[in-house]
Amino acid sequence: MGLHLPDAIRLHASERGTSAALTCEGSTISYAELDTRSNRIARALLADAPTGSRIGFLARTRNEAGEILTGAAKAGLVTVPLNWRLAVPEVTAVALDADLKVLLAEPEFREAADAVCAAVPGLRLVVIGPSRDPDIPAYETWLAAHSDDDPGRGTATDADEVFLQIYTSGTTGLPKGVLLTHGNFFADRSELEEYLWDAESVALNALPMFHIGGLGWLRVALTAGANSLMFPEFTPGAAAETFEREGVTHAFLVPSVLHMLTELPGIEKRDFSRLTLITYGSAPITPALLRRSMTLFACHFMGKYGLTEGGGTVTQLPSEDHEADGPRQYLLKSVGRPRRGVDVVIADTVTGSPVPAGTPGEILIRSRHNTPGYWNRPEETAALYDASGLLRTGDGGYLDEDGYLFLTDRIKDMIVSGGENVYPAEVEAALAEHPAVSEAAVVGVPHRVWGEAVTAVVVLCGGVEPPTEQELIDFTRPWIASYKKPRRVHFADELPRNANGKVLKRELRAGLGPK
Repeated sequence: MGLHLPDAIRLHASERGTSAALTCEGSTISYAELDTRSNRIARALLADAPTGSRIGFLARTRNEAGEILTGAAKAGLVTVPLNWRLAVPEVTAVALDADLKVLLAEPEFREAADAVCAAVPGLRLVVIGPSRDPDIPAYETWLAAHSDDDPGRGTATDADEVFLQIYTSGTTGLPKGVLLTHGNFFADRSELEEYLWDAESVALNALPMFHIGGLGWLRVALTAGANSLMFPEFTPGAAAETFEREGVTHAFLVPSVLHMLTELPGIEKRDFSRLTLITYGSAPITPALLRRSMTLFACHFMGKYGLTEGGGTVTQLPSEDHEADGPRQYLLKSVGRPRRGVDVVIADTVTGSPVPAGTPGEILIRSRHNTPGYWNRPEETAALYDASGLLRTGDGGYLDEDGYLFLTDRIKDMIVSGGENVYPAEVEAALAEHPAVSEAAVVGVPHRVWGEAVTAVVVLCGGVEPPTEQELIDFTRPWIASYKKPRRVHFADELPRNANGKVLKRELRAGLGPK
């Protein structure tokens, strides 16, 4: 099956309508119900938003996210998921940039929703839950007022139609709206087969719905006909209990979540026997954490590397390449090979010319999944692609002789120390091999002699003898070249992260003064 999301829902509703599609906090919606309810959403949205316009939602990872995404696509509308972790002025700026016509928001985020309504003329607000205002409809009341007649959009003929607008995290300025079409986003048959789905699959989704990872995981699970177990608020204890109680078979977990689960007291006593596959990505993972996770969960693992502008996954490391020891264990440092239909080129960061295997440079990609561009940002869209049409990722890496991609960090995160290039991921992986190190992040700090000094911030494991700074520096010597070893090691209780689990290295640099 290689279907766009609306057509996949239509097919499952007709062939296995009673099967569970979405489950959240004890409430389950079947595929037949999802089909009907998304039709009502489509009709309700079209009453206030002309085809092609933008509708936003401000909600956690709940069943409604799947309904809204499907319903808007059936209506030929563009869904703009809003980051509820942003400050109110930031959310308002995104809503203004997108020119929203309708906003669906949970009561928890009413302050932000009211601010958006005050800023965006003519915006229609719908509350996902009870409404305290008689002039603002509650979600279920709003749905009930419209027919379940399917508008019929989101089919194979609509492949070039934009249906998602995901805003980047905005760490370097105002977030940009990344446009994704049905053709960018749909899961083809080969992709579905790689996940080892069956009729009883239960896919845990603990990722935010404003992120390509959460939306992509929802898309592939619903296209496959699995039951998406929506997890609105992550805690490691609740997640471990849910794995066991609900018989989770599939999950997409970011490395920070895998770290929290492997550190959870008593986690080894949990029953993970139903787990078939854990997919991980969205941030770098160290081989040490990957080995711990593989031992704990004892299931198939699949690594992913991608970005919003690339429509999600660019490369993947399949289960058969996950060897904890032996001659191929070095592949645990890799993010795999390009997925089918994706070309990856490594280019010199100065000239833009392709470089030989084993040489680091910027990762460029050509793929049907690549975004057509940024919303109302022609200059940024033009800068995103090179002259030959390859998308510039801004990530650094190299391809080995067998075509496996190894990341070396964001180009802007590369450290130049004493004239040598140092890639933080290599140093972090070396530090993570120490039994007392739970996590490590490496940044460059201005240095009067070396230009930048390789500086590590380390979180230690609990219940172990803490090493000294010099012991950790010395520990890295067998793992990496001398010029790459940290010159300073700082200890912290935790690493700062954004909503997607990525370490905020800009914050780390700001807290570490020049040497």
